[in-house]
Amino acid sequence: MKIEGFADLLNPALKGKISFGDPVNSSSAFQSLVCMLYDLGNGDPFNTAAWDYVDKFLAQLNGKMANSSSQVFKGVAGGEYVVGLTWEDPAASLVKSGAPVAVVFPKEGALYAPQSVQVINKCKHPENAKKFIDYMLSEKIQNLVGTTLTVRPLRKDAKLADYMTPASKIKLAPKYDEKWVSDNKAKFTKTFSEHMEKSM
Repeated sequence: MKIEGFADLLNPALKGKISFGDPVNSSSAFQSLVCMLYDLGNGDPFNTAAWDYVDKFLAQLNGKMANSSSQVFKGVAGGEYVVGLTWEDPAASLVKSGAPVAVVFPKEGALYAPQSVQVINKCKHPENAKKFIDYMLSEKIQNLVGTTLTVRPLRKDAKLADYMTPASKIKLAPKYDEKWVSDNKAKFTKTFSEHMEKSM
């Protein structure tokens, strides 16, 4: 079965076989919802076409929704579901451990969750903190992050393990505005809840 993006999730053969958390309570499910809305709305997450897709996707869930974020990827790894919408870290960990799963970034576009290393404002030892940041961002450490962990290194030139998808092969969702999404989270979750109730 071809599963390369959101459009493929509407395959009738997948009805009841997709694991998805509740975007109202799960940050990873919320990211997945926002991603599908940006992709299917062509950069406008409140486009009618985007929410029409959500209605069709909810019908595919067949009334089932995961109770926790971990239940999503564990359900797929355990064979209970064919596909699950989750974040990269646990999915890549499963691939790394040899589980019979694959990480698929939607061909319509994916979102990168923000990752950073920071100095606490007014910390007691700012110079040491800056040295630590320099160390964490060094080529040596970033190569270790990319080749031994399942999170993305912050340096573009860092090496990646073969269980991680190269950034060059990941298309990003169009016109994604992280701050705007954060400011409008309540609108997203309220609209999703309304569509969810309608699908029951």
